[in-house]
Amino acid sequence: MISIGNDWDKVLKPLCESALYASIRGFLIEEYSSKTIYPNMYDIFNAFKYTPYSKVKIVILGQDPYHGENQAHGLCFSVNEGIPIPPSLVNIYKEIKNDLGITQPNSGCLTKWAKQGVLLLNTTLTVRSGQANSHSKCGWQEWTDEVIKLLNERETPMVFLLWGANARSKKKFINTNKHLVLECAHPSPLSAYNGFFGCKHFSKANEFLVKQGLTPINWDLNE
Repeated sequence: MISIGNDWDKVLKPLCESALYASIRGFLIEEYSSKTIYPNMYDIFNAFKYTPYSKVKIVILGQDPYHGENQAHGLCFSVNEGIPIPPSLVNIYKEIKNDLGITQPNSGCLTKWAKQGVLLLNTTLTVRSGQANSHSKCGWQEWTDEVIKLLNERETPMVFLLWGANARSKKKFINTNKHLVLECAHPSPLSAYNGFFGCKHFSKANEFLVKQGLTPINWDLNE
């Protein structure tokens, strides 16, 4: 029913054969046929397509996709090429500059991070046009809870960046003795000054990866 094209196909097979996913799928068939839904149905699982299970180094948890035209493409906080950079991503870029001295790029497309092992996962994978959180009750939250549990089970340690209350609620599924969990406020303009700015999560995540003998992430999208 879902074809990712990498090791996620085997990892997600039980979850994709579950009654939970059948319910979500039934809901989405009706939604996509009768309303404008983002992202494009072929982009829903792009986070998994770009970042294989065995290659995940860092997990960034977003809430739900952008609900404006041509913005969402299946990666949290990321927008398609040529689309104006949303305010939360502007603040992420500001913190990267503060943390690592990297100049803000002109693009809001984060596929370069995803291909290096940053799983850019929204906790709800679809949304109605113009209606934030409109699909948050359809079962996606429970489905992505199970995804986080599957990540937690992986032997190689990884970093979870949990920004904001929605993401931080997932901490209970993570073994903090094995994985590094970094928490702070959401990068939204409404909350970024409450602890996101100055968190230095990008350098801290890379320091952890290096200690594990793993190649750090190159956060510079200008290269």
